[in-house]
Amino acid sequence: MPLSTLDRSVLEPAIRRLNTLRPLSAEARASLQSALLEGLQRAGAGEDLINEGDPVDSVRVVLSGWLCRYKTLEDGRRQIVNFIFPGESCDAHAFLLPTLDHSIATLTPAVYSDIKRPRFERLMAGDPTLAEAFQCETLVSTAIQREWAVNLGRRVAVERVAHLFCEIFERLRPVGMVDRSSCIMPVTQMDLADATGLSVVHLNRTLQELRAASLIVLRDRTLTIPDLDALKVAALYSPSYLQLYRRG
Repeated sequence: MPLSTLDRSVLEPAIRRLNTLRPLSAEARASLQSALLEGLQRAGAGEDLINEGDPVDSVRVVLSGWLCRYKTLEDGRRQIVNFIFPGESCDAHAFLLPTLDHSIATLTPAVYSDIKRPRFERLMAGDPTLAEAFQCETLVSTAIQREWAVNLGRRVAVERVAHLFCEIFERLRPVGMVDRSSCIMPVTQMDLADATGLSVVHLNRTLQELRAASLIVLRDRTLTIPDLDALKVAALYSPSYLQLYRRG
């Protein structure tokens, strides 16, 4: 998929995200950009990129759009176990296992890069800072899953939804997708319900409670958080697990 020079800005979230975890040299950035360009793909909303049980032979790096990891019960009920945002990978080292234990789907139209395993391994071998950055991303992804387990198991509905909004805001900030107190919120209430383990009715009631407390504004597919510190207090939220400010 050829891109113009202007279109290459689509690669920026991946560069910014990894650079947050490990400072990348100019050479590392150039190598990463080359690998990302080689595997560019587009997908529409609601597409499964990979299904539970499928073999994995590549690393997918999301460049635009929102994706989710999910599990489905035999009766059709779905649990979203994480969102995947621009700049993040879909399990950088999943190809080390024979199959994937969950499915990955697009929630919005998306652009991503599909880097085949041999190409990815050459990329990692060529620059230790890139290898460390992807390893850090894997560790942060695991930390996010632990936090989601706590969210589902111990937080009440208002805390749960508030925590998710805080995390979304903090994860979008390093890739330049936060505008002051606002960020995009392109997903449906069903998606949010599946991510928080609530019914759609319960989720809607919880959103109304957060609105009534002036903690959030949801309008025109945009989330505005008038007072992020207040929302963090309501959510019992600390961003330390995201390792956003680590350097070295």
